[in-house]
Amino acid sequence: MKTADSGPSTSPSLFSSRLAARTTASDVDLRGSRVAYWTYEPVQTTPETRTILVIHGFRGDHHGLLRVADQLPEMRLIMPDLPGFGSSEAFVDGEHSVRRYGQFISDFMEALGLGPDTVLLGHSFGSIIAAHFVADHPLAVRPLILINPIAAPALEGPKGLMTRLAVLYYRLSARLPRPLGLLLLRSPLIVRVMSVAMAKTKDKDLLRFIHGQHHAYFSAFANRESLLESFTASVSSNVAEVAAKLRLPVLLVAGEKDEIALLRDQHKLAGLLPDGTLEVIPGVGHLIHYETPEPAAGFIRRFLKDHPA
Repeated sequence: MKTADSGPSTSPSLFSSRLAARTTASDVDLRGSRVAYWTYEPVQTTPETRTILVIHGFRGDHHGLLRVADQLPEMRLIMPDLPGFGSSEAFVDGEHSVRRYGQFISDFMEALGLGPDTVLLGHSFGSIIAAHFVADHPLAVRPLILINPIAAPALEGPKGLMTRLAVLYYRLSARLPRPLGLLLLRSPLIVRVMSVAMAKTKDKDLLRFIHGQHHAYFSAFANRESLLESFTASVSSNVAEVAAKLRLPVLLVAGEKDEIALLRDQHKLAGLLPDGTLEVIPGVGHLIHYETPEPAAGFIRRFLKDHPA
């Protein structure tokens, strides 16, 4: 395992000065693939300090959750780039499925010596990976936190048509000659349209930050094949299908205006969980981690205080 000090590679204007001092960048080899991860140590260890393993969403990387990490200075957060995204290599021993990403979590936790008091947090596609992992490994972590969880089948309901169009987009991009496929996947126009569609804030500085983040990191993927496999996994599974198996405390943090993970589906998901808590942040959509990190961190802090190690 190689380790190096590294601060967050994002604009400092929306981060506190302490975040860089908390940051260590590392990498580890897991089953032949190099995985990059970042650790954010607590400013001061307290009885409420917990280790939180963070699983990011589709086409994101660890940068997306940095504003949440910054709002939890008393916690230790470990944030890998999922294999195939960011600075991590793609899997070399199988497709990028929900189950294979679950195996990644097992391998990663074993390599870092993370025990059952580890808190697991997943955002968006990461919520699917985290929930299915817990369903298959009920004693591996405690508790579970899902931000903007994917609560219902993506191919059903009012958003089904847009999902099918997205499926065609990723399949076409994978089948075109490589230069054309990559050009389509990394099109600044498509990235901006996606970014504008998801952002709900009216704050111009925050909007510039969000668009800058998406342009900087949305196209950091290993290859077209792994991206298509990951996207297929993201629209073929959801949290609700394993909700009954999640017998540990689960926190759902939802956006009132989320058009990807609809609020009505969040309420249904909460009703399926044996021990679930739903918190809704008004005025925000699928970008809680960018737009409203303070209330999200507040809900996380209160939830962990209610469910100590």
